[in-house]
Amino acid sequence: MAAIDGRIEGLMRQIVRWLVNRDFESIEKYSHGRRLSADMLRSAVDDYGRTLIMPPDATFSDLDVISVEMAAVPTWSVRVDLWTKEEGLSDLSLECTVIDAGGQELEAEIDNLHVL
Repeated sequence: MAAIDGRIEGLMRQIVRWLVNRDFESIEKYSHGRRLSADMLRSAVDDYGRTLIMPPDATFSDLDVISVEMAAVPTWSVRVDLWTKEEGLSDLSLECTVIDAGGQELEAEIDNLHVL
């Protein structure tokens, strides 16, 4: 991840914080509701039936980041392992597409929130 700046880590930390705080509307607003709406995210978390907590800091410094080849602008597929109060490291993961379209902030699309 050395070639990718810290904005990806910061963005993933913020999105996970919103998930933990059950602030699904902020996620939908940031991602413009592309792919997954606030209601879909809420449903996925509720269906999982456990309490999300913030992962250890090491989770964010060791993200699964893959560069998307042939994208018009720098784009990455990012997966974050999620943690719960009941399990610690869970089998639930967040998958996002992160896009550097040249603005001040990276853009994000929430691709999936699911059990691996």
